[in-house]
Amino acid sequence: MRWGRCPTTPHGRDKSGSYAFGIGGNPSPMTVITSPTNPRISKLRDLHTTRGRKKSGLFLMEGIHLLEVVLDAGIMPQEVYYQPDVLQHTARGRALFARLLHASDIAPERLVEVSERVMGTLGEVQTTLGVVSVLSLDAFAPARLRARRPAMQRPALLILDDLADPGNMGTILRTALAADVDEVLLTSNCVDCFSPKVVRAAVGAHVALPIATDLSWAAIAERVAMHCANTPRVLLAEAGGKQMYYEQDLTEPFALIIGNEAHGPSEEARSLATLTITIPLANGVESLNAAMAAGIVLYEAVRQARRNA
Repeated sequence: MRWGRCPTTPHGRDKSGSYAFGIGGNPSPMTVITSPTNPRISKLRDLHTTRGRKKSGLFLMEGIHLLEVVLDAGIMPQEVYYQPDVLQHTARGRALFARLLHASDIAPERLVEVSERVMGTLGEVQTTLGVVSVLSLDAFAPARLRARRPAMQRPALLILDDLADPGNMGTILRTALAADVDEVLLTSNCVDCFSPKVVRAAVGAHVALPIATDLSWAAIAERVAMHCANTPRVLLAEAGGKQMYYEQDLTEPFALIIGNEAHGPSEEARSLATLTITIPLANGVESLNAAMAAGIVLYEAVRQARRNA
């Protein structure tokens, strides 16, 4: 199916009553979609599933802030779907759309105006954020992200062992970026890190943090050996241990394993670990949320690095 551009009047309003944005105030015809059953929208809804993302090599990012982060990194979306009235409501939204129009790598037909009903099917938040971007998974490959980062030693390598909760995953990714983790390694049974809920919770971490997905334990062991210069230090975080996390030297290369929220670390994780560490708990608390535990240990590494700087 070929998509046409909506006809516009001299004042920039199309025949259906929608506005067409233009560079320098000149109307620029855009594609307009008003029906949630449109075939193009139906295909995009497939990106809400892991299977759809893997098959297409694409994923969705929702919201103005996330699109700003993507553009700041020099990554061009495949397509952008927007609600003009929502974007026009704020100066930030207007500035973002003007920026998209000036991005030479985005053809006008890839900027698609949609109705509120259509945006409701594309987005997952209760209140529309006004814009959904379609991005290539290849643009976020670990090697590409690593090449854009400043070259320096980053002691922490993070391994997520069958993590299941999207909110936890996204929060951990955001924390890992803030703590300047070298890379995050995901086992094959982890929740898809490119699902809309994870992407939203990570608040842009995907743009700068190398994330290797769907890894076997053999591949993880190889990456750990490389990171630790063939002297693996693999710390397994688990409640009830005797070795406190703050007693460890976290200034030298190490890997940290965070296990599944409900079942804890897998047997493969235990086999790879060289030391089990724990976070002291009081008042009968049995364990901490996985994201909280990861943050505590990673920021102990940050504290030690700054102390020794």
